[in-house]
Amino acid sequence: EDKVAVFDVSTSAMKGLKKDFPNIQTTESITDAVADADMIILAVKPQNINDAFFEQFSSERLRKDATLISILAGKPIKEFKPSGVEKIVRAMPNTPATIGEGMTVWSCTPNLKSEERDGIKKVLSLFGKAIYVDDEKFVDMSTSISGSGPAYIFMLMEAMIDAGVHMGFSRDVATTLVYHTLLGSTLYAMETGEHPAILRDQVTSPAGTTASAIYELENGKFRVVIKDAIWACYRRSLELGGQMSSVGPGRHLPETKEIIHHYHTEYPSGEMNQLSDSDEDEDNGKGNKKKKSK
Repeated sequence: EDKVAVFDVSTSAMKGLKKDFPNIQTTESITDAVADADMIILAVKPQNINDAFFEQFSSERLRKDATLISILAGKPIKEFKPSGVEKIVRAMPNTPATIGEGMTVWSCTPNLKSEERDGIKKVLSLFGKAIYVDDEKFVDMSTSISGSGPAYIFMLMEAMIDAGVHMGFSRDVATTLVYHTLLGSTLYAMETGEHPAILRDQVTSPAGTTASAIYELENGKFRVVIKDAIWACYRRSLELGGQMSSVGPGRHLPETKEIIHHYHTEYPSGEMNQLSDSDEDEDNGKGNKKKKSK
């Protein structure tokens, strides 16, 4: 029988878990929670990961074949080496995972065997769809699309619902309209397998209502704003992991250029030339100079 032990700095959070899942075991410390565990899942704030945190991983009580799964945003696999666990998995789920409809992208250290990776995928698939990538840079990238993506969708929902209320719908009706429009559109796209542009064209008639709406979205740079938001999220993910974040459109590292100083030894042409000393007559023999008449 599988046993699950948990630890949280919040005792109320652990009481809530114990109430929802009576069979789990709550512990008094991180040391107790990870002791003899074959799988350790870290779900804490990235800023809480430091040497003092990993000192609580007692090497005497850790299993040599233990696997550590991190779902921390931005933290690369190398950051978890001080834990003493040799097999490390880095995963990025999203909040729909709480209802089994999540999207998780994950990577791992090379020392995990094929059957062990299958086991990890089985666990992560309990929360929805799970995709393995062999380079963890794609985990950072997925943070900006699937990891933080629900927030973008919720903001779109909010805006559409507010517009419906503004037009005269009750909030309940506007909410139902928006929820099922987004849900149905997503399922329709998945079912047909068509490119989103083709599906959009199917809704858009020449000079029609949808065309008018699309014009305003394009005019407001809807696509650009979405893409810029995704790039900003990706850069922040890199920053959290202490990586170089100057990536994306217009974010290349500046080139070092040689500064050339220009020194003019002659007057430029034009009016300045008319006022120069070169316009003065040669010495008239009396030690005086006079200007030429213009």
